[in-house]
Amino acid sequence: MTADAHDAIDALKYGRLLAKTLPKPPKTEAENDRLLAEVDKLMSKGEENLTPEEDALLELMTTLIERFEEEHYPIPDARGHEVLKMLMKDRGLRQRDIVHLFGSRGITSEIVTGKRSISKAQAKKLGAFFHVSAELFI
Repeated sequence: MTADAHDAIDALKYGRLLAKTLPKPPKTEAENDRLLAEVDKLMSKGEENLTPEEDALLELMTTLIERFEEEHYPIPDARGHEVLKMLMKDRGLRQRDIVHLFGSRGITSEIVTGKRSISKAQAKKLGAFFHVSAELFI
């Protein structure tokens, strides 16, 4: 969000949202789940339909959730092809579904099996395709 968008926030409306949702750093699973439910409510509206106040609240709660989850569920370092295989499995994808990212079935197979490293350009394509940071693949 740009600085201009933050300037457009109506303090009274934002204050009402804060009072209604009471976002605070979660200390327990239950508190984190409550924040996740609030985020789901906002996301169900569609990001393009959020008011500036709702967008700011969403950003705040997301930051709180991420901090909690990084602390309580650290992700061990994984090799790029392992991350790729996990994302493919989670989304029900097969190698043929990502061939267009690499240009050939052979290169796709070598990358998925770990026989070939993922280049920076390929990592960017994968990041855009899976909507994650390209750094996960490098």
